[in-house]
Amino acid sequence: MKIIITAFFILLSGMAHSKNTLAKALEAAGENRAEIEKALEDAPEDQQNGMSFLVEHMPANDLRTLKANFLLENVALAYKARAEFPWSKNVPEEIFFNDVLPYAVLDETRDNWRQDFYDRFSKHVKDAKTMEEAIKAVNAAIKEEVKVDYNTKRNKPHQSPYESMEINMASCTGLSILLNDAFRAVGIPSRVAGIPMWTTKRGNHNWVEVWTPSDKSWHFTEYYPDSSGKLDRGWFLADASKSNPKSFIHSVYATSWKPTKLHFPMVWNMKSKQVPGINVSEFYIKLGGGNEKKAENMCELRIDYTVDGKRISVPVAVTQGDLKINEGTTPKATADMNQFYTVSVQKGQMYQIVWLAPGENKWRRVEIQPKQTKDKAASLRIKLKK
Repeated sequence: MKIIITAFFILLSGMAHSKNTLAKALEAAGENRAEIEKALEDAPEDQQNGMSFLVEHMPANDLRTLKANFLLENVALAYKARAEFPWSKNVPEEIFFNDVLPYAVLDETRDNWRQDFYDRFSKHVKDAKTMEEAIKAVNAAIKEEVKVDYNTKRNKPHQSPYESMEINMASCTGLSILLNDAFRAVGIPSRVAGIPMWTTKRGNHNWVEVWTPSDKSWHFTEYYPDSSGKLDRGWFLADASKSNPKSFIHSVYATSWKPTKLHFPMVWNMKSKQVPGINVSEFYIKLGGGNEKKAENMCELRIDYTVDGKRISVPVAVTQGDLKINEGTTPKATADMNQFYTVSVQKGQMYQIVWLAPGENKWRRVEIQPKQTKDKAASLRIKLKK
């Protein structure tokens, strides 16, 4: 036992990773610690940094349950794809570690998919000369290879690859997990992106982002790609470009394996902070130009509160999801009839007006969505009533 501990300490001290972080991961592994140590010890020398990175940032439940052979096989196959495909060799190590090496992307069941997906998709990318060609090839092949379609009758939103393939259906999240894993299996950096709630309508959506070495940038695609086959094109861009980076539920996020200052919101488990996240709203806003505050895109809300036709001053606020846009009070009876509580908002987006009526202790709420039409007036009067 003393020899093993000494050898393991030497291994840790030679790594380019934090010994303290690894030590914490091993402690969190509990009774499964021997399996995690075996994965670290048995990884070939040229894969040790990758294995260390993986272990450092593994979710606690994975540390307690995953076996050494599972981790060793996944890491070995990720390195194999990196060495085999010429366009994958141009991926920086930090991108490879964070967005190719991991065996999962969200909190889905941990399937051992990498060998199977390598076999399924390597034949489609073997002649690709660039990462873009490889991405297009995987996009074109995935539906036929996995035989899964979008269907709201799926068992759960965050199905693992084989859970979706077993019933031939998945949500947008399940489809994104499938596509993400297909990309990673052949050395393409990939992550899931999504928004908890659109600003323009109810509902959420998840899709996939891929990294390309030609411009060292992330781009989006999805399981059902744009008919042109080009990246950064899709039906949801108009909505994503109207995201609000200051709002938690109206921002667009991308996943990460290593910790960030944020977490990726999973709508099926909004309390979970298991998956690190990156706020990428500005990318979509810039790409789609949908959040530009031009005069023609704006609408002024003019709000007052009346009882039996008489204006009364009450506390009022305008919010967008979890973000308070403005707050104040409505005009009282003696105010000029042209005076209102006014707030500037964007047409086409959803907002909430909340107010506290006299004698009540519970705030009332109404949701509005100023129409986004060219002939719509620049102002909208809203009369709140008890």
